[in-house]
Amino acid sequence: MNFRYLILLVPLLIVPSVPADGLPDLGEASQSMLSPQAERRIGEAIMYDIRRDRSMVDDAELTDYLNNLGYRLVAASQGNFQDFEFFVLRDSTLNAFAMPGGFIGVHTGLILAAQSESELAAVLGHEIAHVTQHHLARMIAKQDQSMITSLASLAVAILAARSSPQVANAAMATAQASSIQTQLNFTREHEREADRLGLQTLSKAGFDPSAAASFFERMQKSTRLYENNAPEYMRTHPITSDRIADIQNRLENLPYHQVPDSLEFQLVRAKLRAEEGTPQQATAHFESALREKKYSSEAAARYGLTAALLRAKEYARAEQELVQLRKSAPPNAIIENLAVRIKAATGSQSATLAQYQATLKNFPDHRALVYGYAEALLQNHRSGDALKLVADRLRRFPNDGRLYELQAQAYAMQDKKLLSHQAQAEAYARQGNLIAAIEQLQYGLKAGDGDFYQLSMVEARLKVLRAEHAELEKKP
Repeated sequence: MNFRYLILLVPLLIVPSVPADGLPDLGEASQSMLSPQAERRIGEAIMYDIRRDRSMVDDAELTDYLNNLGYRLVAASQGNFQDFEFFVLRDSTLNAFAMPGGFIGVHTGLILAAQSESELAAVLGHEIAHVTQHHLARMIAKQDQSMITSLASLAVAILAARSSPQVANAAMATAQASSIQTQLNFTREHEREADRLGLQTLSKAGFDPSAAASFFERMQKSTRLYENNAPEYMRTHPITSDRIADIQNRLENLPYHQVPDSLEFQLVRAKLRAEEGTPQQATAHFESALREKKYSSEAAARYGLTAALLRAKEYARAEQELVQLRKSAPPNAIIENLAVRIKAATGSQSATLAQYQATLKNFPDHRALVYGYAEALLQNHRSGDALKLVADRLRRFPNDGRLYELQAQAYAMQDKKLLSHQAQAEAYARQGNLIAAIEQLQYGLKAGDGDFYQLSMVEARLKVLRAEHAELEKKP
C-alpha cells in the first residue's frame, strides 16, 4: 500500500456504519473538529496496517535515533499537548508524512538524501506542525458529501493498488476532479502554515533553519519529472517556487545556526547505506569513500565499511576495521552494538554473552543491545536470566512491545503457558492489535496452569482490553 495516500482514508475510518448508497454518513462529524482521542484512534488503526507491511523498518537503533530527534523538535514546537511516534519505511523515494494522532513516517530515501541533520530536522519539524495544528481534522471538518464521494473512490483505488496498479490508476482517474482540487488547495494552505511553524521549531531546537530552504530546493529538483507528469491531486507535498521563496523570506528574521551533525545521524545513515545493494557493492562504496577521503565523517564511513564487511561475512576484515573505527570516534552505543554482532559471528557463545553484559553496563538503555542480549540468553537456554533482564527494562519502559515478546518466549521455554500468553497479549496490545491480545488472554485462561493470583490478573486485564475494544468500535 502507498501510505502517502492514507490521509484520504480518514473519513472512512472515523465512521463505522455505511448506508445502502455506499457512502459513509458523517452526521455532525463534518461540522466539528475531531477530538484528540478520535485522532489517536484513527492513527492507531492506520498504524496497525503499516506495522504489518514489509516496508516497515524494524531497527531499534534507527527508530530510537529518529524518535530522539523528533522529540527534541516536539519539545520546541508550538501548541503540542500529545504523544508522538516516529517510524521508518524502507523506500528509496524522498518522502515523509504525518498522520492523525501524532504518527509521523519517514522514508529511508529521505534520510539518506539529507545532507545534514538540520535538513532532516527541517522535514520532521514541518510534519510535526501538521500534527500540532490538527490539519487533518480541520480538513475533515470542511468536507461535504461530494468530497466524501471522491475520497471513497480514491480509497477503492488505494486498496486496489496492493494487487493491481493498473486498476488503481483507472479508479483514481474516475474520481471527481473538482472536489479533489478543493482538497488539494486546502492542503496547500496547511503546507504554508507547517512551513512557518516548522521553521520556528527548527530554530528553537537549535538547528540551522536555512537547511529547510536548501533541502526543499533539492527535493523540488529531484521530483520535477514526477510533478510534471502526475495528476495534480496526487501531489501530497507540493514543493513550489512560491513556497521556497516564502521560506527564504522568513529566514531573514531568524538567527543563523551553524550546527555540527551528531555522530548518531552520521552512523544511522551509514548503516542504511551499508544495507543497500549487495554486500560487495556496499563494501566497495565505503572503501572508495575512505580511500578518496570523500566523506563528511570518517567514523561513519568506517562504521559503514565494518557493517558491510560483517554483512559480506568477511569477519577477519570486519574485526580489523572495528579497531580503526573505535579509534576514530568516542565511545558510542551504535558502534559497540556492531562490535557485539561481530563477536556473535566470530566468537564463542560465552564470549558473546560476556561482551553483551560488559557493553550494557556502559549503555544500559540501548534497546538494540538489550534485545540482542535477551535473544542470546534464550539461544543459550538461560530463560531465567532473560526474564530478569526483560523485567528490569520493563519497569523503565512499560510500553515496549518487543520486550513483552521476549518475555513470552522465555516463559514458553519454561513451559509457563499462562504467563507466556499473557506476555504475548501485552505485546499485541502495544501494537494496536486488541483482538489478538484478547485471544491470547483467553488461551492463557484455558492453559490449565497459573495460580489464583495470576488467573485473577489475566481476567482483570481481559476485562480492560474488551472494554477498550468496545470503545474503539464506537463512532468518535
